[in-house]
Parts: sequence; structure tokens; C-alpha cells
Amino acid sequence: MTAAVPVEIRGLCHDVGKGEHRRRILRDVDASVPAGEIVIVTGPSGSGKTTLLTLVGALRAAQEGSVRVLGEELRGASARTLERVRSRIGFVFQSHNLVEALTALENVELGLRVQRERSRREIRRVAAEMLEAVGLADHQHRRPEALSGGQRQRVAIARALAAQPSLLLADEPTASLDRASGREVVDRMQALARERGATILLVTHDNRVLDVADRILHLEDGRLSTFTDAVIANTQHMMHLLAMTKRRQDLGAAVEPLDERGFVAMLAELTGESERFLESTSLAGDEAFQGMLSQALSAFTRKLAQVLDAERASFFLLDVERGELVLRVSQDIAADEGVRIPLSTGIAGAAATSGVPVRVDDAYADPRFNPEVDRRTGFRTRSLLALPVRDRQGRVFGVAQLLNRRDGHPFDPADEERFARFAAPLGLILESWQRLDRWSRSRI
Repeated sequence: MTAAVPVEIRGLCHDVGKGEHRRRILRDVDASVPAGEIVIVTGPSGSGKTTLLTLVGALRAAQEGSVRVLGEELRGASARTLERVRSRIGFVFQSHNLVEALTALENVELGLRVQRERSRREIRRVAAEMLEAVGLADHQHRRPEALSGGQRQRVAIARALAAQPSLLLADEPTASLDRASGREVVDRMQALARERGATILLVTHDNRVLDVADRILHLEDGRLSTFTDAVIANTQHMMHLLAMTKRRQDLGAAVEPLDERGFVAMLAELTGESERFLESTSLAGDEAFQGMLSQALSAFTRKLAQVLDAERASFFLLDVERGELVLRVSQDIAADEGVRIPLSTGIAGAAATSGVPVRVDDAYADPRFNPEVDRRTGFRTRSLLALPVRDRQGRVFGVAQLLNRRDGHPFDPADEERFARFAAPLGLILESWQRLDRWSRSRI
């Protein structure tokens, strides 16, 4: 192995338990991690992620195959070799492993004492800087018992990073941290990898930090695969089951008798499913899930018009490249009819470009109104309320519309407020659908 490959695993197998309880937890695992690369390993609980990490960290003896770390073969290695390898690795585990009798500062200093060329003063200075970097400058003289779980985890991370190790192994390093602290920690890890050429192998369930990885691997049933392959397989299965469940009841029929409270509850259920999908991946597409979203959006659009006492509701998606709005959901036009409206025209275009709601009392008297859709459907628009729909990053990606209050009056600010309450979660469902469409087109 060359120095450019700090971690190289070939044919690794590992069993746990004894006798009739013995089971294989790792099966023919192959992986190479070049210097400076950040690799994240995902997978369900009990899939062997932590076992893999401890084998790479020379904390557990390899049974079958080859594990070469920092130029040393670990399988069958001597105690001295294993100790030498461990001294060049930084460890962050879920249990923190802090020394309870020492302060936070003293715990971090432990990570620096392997570097005998540093003076005591230098060790203390670097330890204090690391604690400041993870937001604990005011807690450096506290013992672990006086710190929260998240603070203890940050001390452990500071200790692991302080010696600027060649290899950092992290097991769920953000598990007990809030979003801001978790981001700060992984950014610090990423900086170490980029600036020092360190290699990072990180096990996590935290989807918020996947973006720092150069590669994502997935471990399940003892086998390591690329994240893309695993996500496609798992998401297709999950969404198929979800869609089958939804198909057992026709969504249109299920939504129709609901009062406003029941409608909000059902909307929240499907919105939650869409949000979990969006957080998990943008790589997987499934026809069953697309069908469910399509059915749900159509049913919910009809119900939305009913709840808000409007004659009609619709959703447009923004096609930035073409400068158009594309009608995706409407009560009387199929999404595949390809109705497109130039972004520079129409009330919907005005809402999309301005990013603010637009209320129009008399559509045909407004020069911005585009009557094309009316002509295609025979519908006669009188009053109109258009709301920009934003994605989770706050960017406008579509427009929701209500047409004609049933009592003949124009839409008012109260209508706008109620519409906005429903349009936001429906927009999240629409974003799921849009992402699946993009994925499907990219596979053609």
C-alpha cells in the first residue's frame, strides 16, 4: 500500500458471539480511503458500523481479510504495532470516554501528550484554543459531571482534533448536538481534512452533515455499498409500501368529507412523509411514490378550494431555464397537458417574480392577467389570489392560485392568510414531486 491510501480494507469478515449465537456482522467488506478524504458510513442500527470503525482503529482484532491502516497491516499485528497506529488516530465515540476526575481542559491536554516535542505551556494553549473552537471557552475548567451531554461530546471532539491526527474516526459525533453545534463540529473536521491532509471516517445517522462527505457508503446486512445504490433500493421499497398503504383508501374519497381540522391533520401527515423523503435523499425515484403524490396533490387541491370557498385551485412550478411557469396541479387540467405561461406575464408570473402574494379583484381588467388557461378550459376567472411557494431554502419555486370566491366577492386579506397556511405544506409535497421528476429525467 502507498502512503496515499491511509485506509485499505480487503475481504474483511467479522463474527460476533459464540457457539450457536455466533453471527456474521461484516461480509467481504472492501474499501479504500485516500488521504484527505472524508467518508461517511450510514446504515441501520446493528449493521456493523461501529464494529468496522473499531477494526480500522486497531481497537479490535481482525478475524478474516486485510485491514491496512496508515501503512500497517492490523490483522495479526503485534501489540507494539497496534499501539503505534492508535497513537496517530483521533477517536470520537458516542460514550465520550472523558476522564471524570479531570477538567475539560485537562481532558483535551491528554490528546496532546503523545506529541512529546510540545512543551506543557504549548499543550495548554492548543487545548484552550480547541475548546474555544467547539464553543466551550467558558467551560474549560469544569469537570464532565458539570457539563451537558452535548458539551461532553464537544470536549471529546476537541481532544480528538487537538493532536491533528492523520486519521480521525468518529462514531455519531453530532448525536447529542443541536443543529448549530453539529455543523460547527463537522466544519472543524472538514477543515482538518482539507488543511492537514487528514482522513476522516465518520459513522452517522445525521442527514444534516452528509454534505461534508467526499463519499458516502452504506453498510447493511454486513455488506458495504455505495450510498446511491443503497438509497435507490431502500427508498423504492419504503415508498412502495407507503404508496400501497395510501392506495388502500382513495385519497379523493378520504379527503372529501373532512372538515377543516381533519383536512389539516391529513395534510400534516403527508407533508411529514414528504419532508422525511426530502431530508433523506434527492437521489431516488419511485413510480409508486410519484403516483401517491400526484393523487394526493389533486385531491388536496380540490379540497383546498372547498375549504377556502373558492371555485378552483391550482399549482404552477417555476422552470427557471425556460423562464416559464408550468401548470402541474389543477382541478380540470391534467398535468401532462403541458400548459406553460411565460414568467414575464400573468398574475402567477407576477407573484413568482416579486415573491409576494398578489390579489386581483377583476382579472380581465388587470393588464397582467393571462387568459390562456381560461380559454383552454372554458373557465371564467373573476377574482384571483396568487401566492409564491417557497422551498425549504426559502427560494420561490412555484405559485399557488385560488380563483373566484363562491360568494362572488373578491378575495380579502383573511383569505390570503388562510391560503398561506395551507399553501406552505402543499408546497413541500409539490417539492417532493418536483425532485422525483428531476431524478427520473436524469436517469433517462
